[in-house]
Amino acid sequence: MGELDVKKNAEQAETKEKGAALVEYALLVALIAVICIAALKFLGGTISTEFSQLGSTLSAETN
Repeated sequence: MGELDVKKNAEQAETKEKGAALVEYALLVALIAVICIAALKFLGGTISTEFSQLGSTLSAETN
């Protein structure tokens, strides 16, 4: 019986570790998403202006 208990405990520990890793990855993805959204909110106007100027420049040079 002792061997079965050890094997069962090892399998349960492995399952818990996989679940913990999944939660950690989900938290990292959520953190990265929050950082990206904050960066877009903070730099959104600047980026939009830069792309508009770039588009105007390219449009003027192709005509």
